[in-house]
Amino acid sequence: MNDRERILGRVRRALADVPHDDPPYEQAVSRDYLTEHGERGVEETVELLAENLADYRAIVHRCTAADLAATIAGMLAARGSKTVLAPPGLDPAWLAAAEAEQVADRAESTPHELDRVDSVVTACAVAVAETGTLVLDGSPDQGRRRVTLVPDHHICVVRVPDQVVSSVPQALTRLTPTRPLTWISGPSATSDIELDRVEGVHGPRTLEVVLVSD
Repeated sequence: MNDRERILGRVRRALADVPHDDPPYEQAVSRDYLTEHGERGVEETVELLAENLADYRAIVHRCTAADLAATIAGMLAARGSKTVLAPPGLDPAWLAAAEAEQVADRAESTPHELDRVDSVVTACAVAVAETGTLVLDGSPDQGRRRVTLVPDHHICVVRVPDQVVSSVPQALTRLTPTRPLTWISGPSATSDIELDRVEGVHGPRTLEVVLVSD
């Protein structure tokens, strides 16, 4: 008997007295927990999102839909970006005023090619106010996961209040678990054993978030 057979045998013996008619996981786990903390109105929820994004060192901008193209163009110019990656489903009007050269998201793009891109602009699937988290699900206006992890500067557009929820449980009801979900809470950062913070190790060093309202 090899190690694999020995371990599987122990598992089978441990499960021998477990009834086969146990309810499935979705029914066995209680879902009666709070879906948000406190009671907030729409404006308060958006304010909490902006506050927590900033607390995670994201740079937060606000504008109307009519001013979005000019806002993004100004952000790219201030950054000195000469190239900007646009996912295939991104609204072309968002980059209509930008002077930076637009780079298409190609399946054959290598990490080295993506690393040479100055900025990337995406939409998001949902934003969580209580945790200051943006969630991308790989939709056409967000692109593949690697386009938001390799370039050093990420601009993410959040439509408020439609895409803003209070809590993670509320966000989960809007997301499809089989999609490639990327949860972003501020710029990429990590700390070593001495708690020295280093940004940009696992993703963009600079995250700018545009809260756009109609």
